[in-house]
Amino acid sequence: MATDPMMQRFGDLFAATQPLAQRFTDAGYELYAVGGCVRDALLQVTSKHTDFDLTTNARPDEIEAIVKPWASATWDQGRRFGTIGCNRDGNDFEITTFRADAYEPDSRKPIVTFGDSIREDLSRRDFTINALAIKLGGVPEFIDAFGGLTDLMAKRLKTPLDPAISFEDDPLRMLRAARFLARFDLTPDPELVAAIGRDHERLKIVSAERIRDELDKLLEVPVCAPGLTFLVEHHLADHFLPELPGLSLEQDPLHHHKDVFTHTLAVVDKTTPERILRLAALFHDVGKPKTRNFVDGGVTFHHHEVVGARMTKVRMEALKYSGDDVATVVRLVELHLRFHTYKMGWSDKAVRRYVRDAGEHLERLNELTRCDCTTRNAAKAKQLSKRMDELEDRIRVLSAQEDLKAQRPDLDGEEVMAQLGVGPSRVIGEALEFLLDLRLDEGPLGKEEAARRLDAWWKERGGAEAPPPSSR
Repeated sequence: MATDPMMQRFGDLFAATQPLAQRFTDAGYELYAVGGCVRDALLQVTSKHTDFDLTTNARPDEIEAIVKPWASATWDQGRRFGTIGCNRDGNDFEITTFRADAYEPDSRKPIVTFGDSIREDLSRRDFTINALAIKLGGVPEFIDAFGGLTDLMAKRLKTPLDPAISFEDDPLRMLRAARFLARFDLTPDPELVAAIGRDHERLKIVSAERIRDELDKLLEVPVCAPGLTFLVEHHLADHFLPELPGLSLEQDPLHHHKDVFTHTLAVVDKTTPERILRLAALFHDVGKPKTRNFVDGGVTFHHHEVVGARMTKVRMEALKYSGDDVATVVRLVELHLRFHTYKMGWSDKAVRRYVRDAGEHLERLNELTRCDCTTRNAAKAKQLSKRMDELEDRIRVLSAQEDLKAQRPDLDGEEVMAQLGVGPSRVIGEALEFLLDLRLDEGPLGKEEAARRLDAWWKERGGAEAPPPSSR
């Protein structure tokens, strides 16, 4: 039994789970809180989520029978893995039968078998810091069969069993190690590192979707650079993100400026830990190795944003990201250098075009641009920040005068056809492009002035003179 002061850390967990635990106890089954909710309570980490991982000796059908009359909602997508989910009073509970599963050597899916003891279940967990449990219902009991609490306090990452067994059970755990190292500032156990060195090739059997989801979780850790470094140093990134180790080249070997990989890590950690923005930061310079050129004792990366955008699309599609995610990140990578021409002076048209091209991702683009400045030259950094402040001020001023988020021609396609007396054709698209350029140059013109300008444009092109408004 754990000491009372430590057990007091589980007060919120006990309060949320007590009614459910009583139902399992009344039915003659054991119920335990396990994994992250126990670990975070020990660390007194406040989670933004209200979800709890629970484990029991009840089988899935029995779990469902117990929770269904009590829960406001249930789901069973994980039934084949022994998991039944439910919700009550704003809390989500994932309840899983004790597990004793393992992966076949060349299979992407586990062989699911159920166990009969909490110790056996904990032995199949990924790391000792997650192999912690609290028995719920009746007298609470803290279960730590593999020294997870000691490892947590010592900031050490270990597996409950031999790491070779753990990684054979699920190779994704090698990738997950990077996230926990970064999130909790842990040091990997030497045996864990050695096992990854031997077995990292097994990551190839893990589905792209699972790898993508784990990468996203790593990128949402506030300081994720240690995790990304771990992926590169131990050849894990080679199997799903080879562009990342490819960034380890010196930008300027003559002056020994920091390599692109180090710069990328700095940019990622400077950005808000939001998935899409972090992905854009991760990919923003992937085009540099392919565009590097040495000129007059220096180095250039001309058009690396264009090359990088294409590379980003290919890699994100391989990782099965959604079309919207791919389009957004590709656009941010493509635009991340646009701001740097601002030092040459931008017209209002250029500002409007910048806002239009960024679209709904303007704030992300501006943050990425700011974070891309990792220079140690304080004067240069201050100058770049000042220019971005000036640009954002100009955007605010223009936004107060007009709706920059709806930058469209003053006339739509139907109105253009009526104005010119022309049916659907290529010339309508050219006319709309002409009107959009006017909109970007001068701001909103109004329909009457836009029609007058369109008539003049049409006449210059040799088109038939449009009839006067009164005869339409």
